[in-house]
Amino acid sequence: MELALSSLLCITLLTIFFLKFLSKRKNSTSEKKIANPPPSPPGLPVIGNVLDFGKHAHRSLKLLSERYGPLMLLRWCSVPVLVVSSAEVAQDIIKTHDRAFSSRPRSNFLAKLMNGGQDMAFAPYGEYWRQMKRIYVLHLFSNKMVSSFRNVREEEINSTIEKIEKTISSSSPTNLSEIFMTFTNDLICRVALGRKYSGGEGVPDVYELLRKLMSLFGRLYIEDYFPFLGWIDILRGLAGEVKEITKELDDFLEKVVQEHSDGDRQIVDFVDVLLSIQRENTTGFEIDRVNLKLLVADVFIAATDTTSALLEWAMTELLRHPECAEKLRDDIRGNSSDRSRYVSEEDITDMRYLEAVIKETLRLHPSAPLLVPRQLIEDVRIKGYDVTAGTQVLINYWAMGRETATWGEDAEEFKPERHLDSSVDFRGQDAKFIPFGIGRRQCPGIGFALVMAELVLANLITRFNWEIATKPEGDHYDLAESTGLVVSRKYPLLAYASPAS
Repeated sequence: MELALSSLLCITLLTIFFLKFLSKRKNSTSEKKIANPPPSPPGLPVIGNVLDFGKHAHRSLKLLSERYGPLMLLRWCSVPVLVVSSAEVAQDIIKTHDRAFSSRPRSNFLAKLMNGGQDMAFAPYGEYWRQMKRIYVLHLFSNKMVSSFRNVREEEINSTIEKIEKTISSSSPTNLSEIFMTFTNDLICRVALGRKYSGGEGVPDVYELLRKLMSLFGRLYIEDYFPFLGWIDILRGLAGEVKEITKELDDFLEKVVQEHSDGDRQIVDFVDVLLSIQRENTTGFEIDRVNLKLLVADVFIAATDTTSALLEWAMTELLRHPECAEKLRDDIRGNSSDRSRYVSEEDITDMRYLEAVIKETLRLHPSAPLLVPRQLIEDVRIKGYDVTAGTQVLINYWAMGRETATWGEDAEEFKPERHLDSSVDFRGQDAKFIPFGIGRRQCPGIGFALVMAELVLANLITRFNWEIATKPEGDHYDLAESTGLVVSRKYPLLAYASPAS
């Protein structure tokens, strides 16, 4: 709704500028000519293909690709946007053009929110980004570091089980959406910050802060496309929201870092690790206060909503397919040393059907259907088409997960069995399966996220029987999606739990 209203507002306000704009464009000799551009759907004056993106861009772009092909060039106002919708094209990017596709678009929004895009997720490709990623890979998400938080994961999963048991005793349905968000938020708070921040006297509510922060992603920022109309964002109240949440986030992270800096602490969480690196300069790369806070912020932005959404969709599909839930329970119990106790990390190593359920969920319901936008840093020729530097790039993994050429005629069906004999993994080198990104910009926290998801799902399935609390009004209700960079369920997932026999 906001997208449509904003677009109409743009059209109204820009009408008086349009003839002058068009005249300048025609007379411009500096505009680079493209010899053989990819197919392009027709767009509207000034705003281009903005309305073609629709409420759920991944769905709208898939429909467009069925008409114009797996490589399309659209225009978001004055910005060219390349849309990739097939594994074959994405594979070409990995093999031939990975470096060219490895940067991020700049925006006024990120400049205000993430200190000019100095965090690892949104930083442009270059030496600064490489050093930031190296810190994540070697110090925060190494196998050793992930393993060190094993006890924290076990405690939070047991706490989650206790909450579900209370709903059983009260004969109330369990709000699994809330359960999963609380679990991921509390776990990541403990791992990254050393303790929970879930509201209360003198304690900020990180979940509420994250909710407000995520609401800003995916919004239309007119200033990014028409700088001289930035005042519209002010009138809409959007500029004020960004300023307020930026200050709130910075104040919170500053307080956390200061708490860790005071006194003599052992290394117990991510902030401690980063402060240790900062003091000892072990990376040869100077981490200042701003860098440190942004590194921590990325953990919340990248891990909380995405992991919660993965668990939501996995349970949604298992409730819709009870035969799959039963196969999963058999797999878990067949590989657990003691079916009456907590399913451990050693237990899940050999649970092939559990891994297949996670893979199938990520295929059909990727947390970020369009991944994170990229920007070309040099001209490329791909599949016979010419694309110029500066073009933004969207990889529609949601569409790729439904390609019949890759997954068969039953590509729209939830069928974990398709992964049991498949060697395709999450590592981003096979474009058929890239829910965590592709190439250089792949998410470095894959192992951290997967162990969280697999453990909580295994324990919930083996300990409880589940029945949907409300009869869905067809697939529209059951599978309705939220909007934004991360796509979760639109409606909370409510289910009745009972002790499993």
